[in-house]
Amino acid sequence: MDTVPAPHDLSPLLHMATLDGTLTVLGFPVETSVRIMDLTLGRKKLTSSGTGGRRETADMLAFCAQHAVTADVEILPSTRLQDALTRLTQGDVRYRFVLDLSDLDEPAS
Repeated sequence: MDTVPAPHDLSPLLHMATLDGTLTVLGFPVETSVRIMDLTLGRKKLTSSGTGGRRETADMLAFCAQHAVTADVEILPSTRLQDALTRLTQGDVRYRFVLDLSDLDEPAS
């Protein structure tokens, strides 16, 4: 599953798919090009779904739980928002940032 919401090359993802494998692009659709040879070699399929409803989302989460599909994220406290933005600008992010907003409930010191 590809959930990247920005233009990017699908070739590396298609190369990871096995024989008769399927790459599914989820989320907001973006412009991209596909090399037909990347699909032909290995009889691969490319599908997409712009959005999913509650049932589809629940089904996907159940599938991920059953097959131990997880996301690689780096969690930062909200107090490090500026660090996160700086690192995004510098391209110093592997996978995704998640801001932990639980510290917003704490009184300021």
